[in-house]
Amino acid sequence: MSARIEPPRDDGLPPVELYADDPPVRKMAGARPEPAHKDETAPSHVILTPADTVKITPVCWLWRDWLARGKLHLIAGAPGTGKTTIALAVAAATTCGATWPDGTRACVGNVVIWSGEDDPSDTLAPRLKAAGADMARVHLIEGTVIDGRRCPFDPARDLPALAAALTALHGVALIVVDPIVSAIVGDNHRNNEVRRGLQPLVDLGAHLGGAVLGVTHLTKGTAGRDPLERVTGSLAYGALARLVWLAARQPAEDDTPERRVLMRAKSNIGPDGDGFEYELANGDLPGLPGVIASRVVWGKRVTGAARDVLADIEPSGDPDERQDRRDAAEWLRDLLTGDAVPVKAVRSQADAAGFSWRTMQRAMRDLGVVSKRAGFGQPAVWHLPVPPVAPHNLFGANGGFGANGGAEGVEI
Repeated sequence: MSARIEPPRDDGLPPVELYADDPPVRKMAGARPEPAHKDETAPSHVILTPADTVKITPVCWLWRDWLARGKLHLIAGAPGTGKTTIALAVAAATTCGATWPDGTRACVGNVVIWSGEDDPSDTLAPRLKAAGADMARVHLIEGTVIDGRRCPFDPARDLPALAAALTALHGVALIVVDPIVSAIVGDNHRNNEVRRGLQPLVDLGAHLGGAVLGVTHLTKGTAGRDPLERVTGSLAYGALARLVWLAARQPAEDDTPERRVLMRAKSNIGPDGDGFEYELANGDLPGLPGVIASRVVWGKRVTGAARDVLADIEPSGDPDERQDRRDAAEWLRDLLTGDAVPVKAVRSQADAAGFSWRTMQRAMRDLGVVSKRAGFGQPAVWHLPVPPVAPHNLFGANGGFGANGGAEGVEI
C-alpha cells in the first residue's frame, strides 16, 4: 500500500499521510470533527452526540450519598440481617419525608414495591405501617393481566407493562425489587445475561426519575472477601449498580451483644465506606390485635471501609479463628487489669503470645478497650473502660454528687 504526503498546508496543521485506499475525504489532523448525520427515519442506526451539547447536571439525591434518583442500587446481606425490612424502612421514609439515619430529611414521593417472597397482607403492609409509611403513597405490585387472564408479576417479562402503568402514576421516587435476581432470564452468573436483564430496570428508573433498590443475597462462605465479590451471582450486579449497600449481623456471644450494621460498600457517584448501626424491633401494631411487625431502629454512625467493618463483626466460618478471638480477648483483659499499658508494649507481648495484631484489634473492640494519649507527644496507651460508680449513701444528700447520690452524666 503506497503512501504520499500532502503538500504544506496554510492552516498551520501538520501534513498527514494518505493511502491509496483511503476515502476521498480531506483528513485534517487536529480539526474539529463534524457532527455525525442523524437519520431518524432509518430503521436502525447509531446515535452520536457531541459532548459539548450534553447538559451537565448534578446527581439528584433522595438520600444524600446513599439513594439517587434514576440510578440502580443494591442492598445485599446474609439471611436474617433484615435486608427487606431495611428496604421497607427506606420506602416508608420516602413516602412521608421522614428523617434519614444521618439526620437529613427524605424527599417525599410515591413508592412502588414488588416482592416475590413476602406476603403483602401479613408482612409487607404491617412492616410499612410499623415504619410510619404514608400507606396511600405505597403501591404494591400484585400481578399482571395477559390476554384477559391474571398472572403473577414477572419482572423479567412484565417490565414494559409496568413502565406504562408507572408513567401514569406521577411522582414515583423509589422502586423496590425483591429479589432482584427475578429480573434475570437465563444464567444468573453470566455477565451478559445479567446486564441484559437489569438494563430495563435501569432504563425504567432513569425514565421515571426514581431510584431503583434491588434486594439480594450474599454468597455463603465469602466472609472476609471483597464486598462486591460476595454478592450472589455475576459480578455484573455490583458493576451495574451505582451504589451497593451491605447489611451484616454479629450474633450475640458470651458478653458481646448482637450488633447489626448497614455499610456502603460501593458508590460510583459519591463517597463509599461508612454506614450505620441498626436494630430490628418487633412489636404489636396499634389497633390491630395479633399483628406483629418488625421495624428498623437506627443507631450510631459507623466509619471505615465496608470490608474492614464487616471483618470485625461477621462470624468467621473457621471455628479456630473464633476461638482465637475469644482467647485474645481473655488474654487482653488480663493484661490490662490494673494500669494502662502502652500500645507498643501490648503489640510486643501479643506477638510473643502468638496473637496477630489484627486479632488483637478485634479483641480490643470486643472488650471496649479505650485508647488515648497521656499528653502531647506521649505514646498511646490502652486501658479497660472504667465501670460506672454506683450510688452510695456516704456521698450525702447534698454532697459533691448531688441530691440523688449519682454523678452527673454517669449511667447508674
